[in-house]
Amino acid sequence: MVRTRLLAATRLAWLAVIAFLPAGSMATGGDVASASLAQPPPAAGHWILQSTGGKHGDAWIWTLPDGSRVVRESMNLRGQVYDQEAKSVLGRDGMPSKFAIRGVTPQGDATEIFEVTDGEARWTSPIDQGRASYASPAYYVAQGGPFSLIGWMVERLLATPDKHLPLLPGGLARAELLTSVEVGTGATRQTVTAWAISGLSGTPLPVWVDEKNRFFAAAGIISLLPEAYATEQKKLIDAQTMALAKQSAALARSLPEKLTGPVAFTNVRIFDAEGRRFIDEQTVVVEGTKITSVGPAAATDLPARARVIEGRGRTLLPGLWDVHMHAGDDYTGPQELSLGVTSVRDPGNDDTMTLDRRARAAKGELLFPTVYASSLIDGKGPYTAQVANVATSEAEALALVRQAKANGFAGVKFYGTFDHAWLRPAVDEARRLGLHVHGHVPRGLRPTEAIDAGYQEVTHINWIVMQAMPDAVIQQSNGIQRFEGPGRYAKDVDLDAPAIKDLLRTMASKGIYSDPTMVAFESLYVPDAGDLSPSYAPFQGTLPPATERLFRLGGFQVPKDLTRADYRASWARMMGLLRKMHEAGVPIVAGTDGYGIEIVHELELYQQAGMSPAEALAAATIVPATLVGQQDVTGSIRAGKRADLVLVEGDPSRRLGDLRQTRWVMLEGLLLDADALRAAAGFSGRPK
Repeated sequence: MVRTRLLAATRLAWLAVIAFLPAGSMATGGDVASASLAQPPPAAGHWILQSTGGKHGDAWIWTLPDGSRVVRESMNLRGQVYDQEAKSVLGRDGMPSKFAIRGVTPQGDATEIFEVTDGEARWTSPIDQGRASYASPAYYVAQGGPFSLIGWMVERLLATPDKHLPLLPGGLARAELLTSVEVGTGATRQTVTAWAISGLSGTPLPVWVDEKNRFFAAAGIISLLPEAYATEQKKLIDAQTMALAKQSAALARSLPEKLTGPVAFTNVRIFDAEGRRFIDEQTVVVEGTKITSVGPAAATDLPARARVIEGRGRTLLPGLWDVHMHAGDDYTGPQELSLGVTSVRDPGNDDTMTLDRRARAAKGELLFPTVYASSLIDGKGPYTAQVANVATSEAEALALVRQAKANGFAGVKFYGTFDHAWLRPAVDEARRLGLHVHGHVPRGLRPTEAIDAGYQEVTHINWIVMQAMPDAVIQQSNGIQRFEGPGRYAKDVDLDAPAIKDLLRTMASKGIYSDPTMVAFESLYVPDAGDLSPSYAPFQGTLPPATERLFRLGGFQVPKDLTRADYRASWARMMGLLRKMHEAGVPIVAGTDGYGIEIVHELELYQQAGMSPAEALAAATIVPATLVGQQDVTGSIRAGKRADLVLVEGDPSRRLGDLRQTRWVMLEGLLLDADALRAAAGFSGRPK
């Protein structure tokens, strides 16, 4: 599903997040057939698209006799098919004067055209059309296209004297030198250099070039590596992580306010998460890392030397949780904190990176929400999760569970290709060790069978509705059918029939949690190309233009025998299912499985499904704290608890959207200016 963490606008950033995007329709859409796309000549450069989970695709780059550049890229990401070409003709200024993308993605036809003629640039993409005066060199950043296009842009950027490059439709790219490493052996040995590219997304994107500043590689959750250097992924990731960590350490030192005594929030409305209520005219005092007193403002004495923050017209809440945030990079920290998210449940990531971030945060070198991580465990096959720990036997599965415990993880998450013959013994071992057990439902099983095997939580709303899907969907549910099946059939599901009613009764009686990630599925089924989701509309104008274009990508292409209205009807039925879950007493925890900035809209959807604002907020505070056994430590505003707090302008009891208006954030007693956090995360201003 969607990672995120980080705000992506180019293919580099996009592929950094689609590692967790739901797989889309296998239908190719449009009229573009693979056979009609450019075929690489024998001399074409060959790159591999891969992750720790294995190879996902190929890219070839070559130059035609007339100087035009061509890239052909094909990728199958857990059934999500990308098959595209891009051709570019360079103008006299070294920038593309003509640019064309053809092919297919899960959103359908990928056709995109750009051309400069008579001092005017014009473009047409799947989501927009535009034109702009072209009087000086500028690089058109494609709305879509192959991952490999990042290389062309970076080469043009590094060729500029000041490493600055104006962009179209807007923005400015900048390159900052990061680090160099030696890769290869013998005849292939060479030194490559990483540059941090800013201006394309909210956070710097590391890209590697060779000694002649030609594109070499991009390394991340999904990496693009030259075929001869496909084994160098870890070396490149480690090197760029270490270099970026120096920037993170500087932010960790500079962003918290230097306090010399207690902090008092006075005359403030507070959200009492345990009581599911709001209380006016309160004062909350923090000393060190703990809340020391909570009470009526008129009757609470302020400590001497207290830093007083006036709360009239404002609301103080426990720090929010995102229980489905696949942390992408160090800048996920300031971004999430800027939204008042002080605790994250990372339900699956590169375990090595998770442990590295934990260690640096503990040393004060990384500003990051408190992370409660799960180790992702899957089986081996074409749909293996990208960052999974892969088991090929029951013994290996049990060893991976024990490894998660040894690494201090809070839980384990099982995935769709995991062999269900190993499920019960692996779950039993996890629960014996005190690990929380959740995940996708392995192929061939329904959610009731996963619960019978010992699941304590079912991830995503689609896995709940899977209980009522046809057998043909269940047998392929680790691939495309886990999304196409619900999109096709959910609209016809009777939510009062035994299949769903019995499941919800079981979940409620056993206290089985649901992490529905409604925003992720709304983005799949509802928007047309060009639409801006309610998750992102409040941030319009605060992000780089390329990022905002990405947010208009639209939902997945609808199969030819259905319509967008069918998918929207299925989405509406999933919203109805969420209402039924809440009414049945199923504990709901709020997660995004996205960039992270969707968390407030997730709560708005809960309200649309029948929750009160207080109930929705509980799903993002005390309920997730309880899920990971931290309800006595955090999750509510009470004396003795950890000082994880967020002060917002407005009244979320009346309008949940006010949660976006963060002003101050506390993380374990560290006082943080939300505007400074936003700036560090690449936002140019406050959301609307």
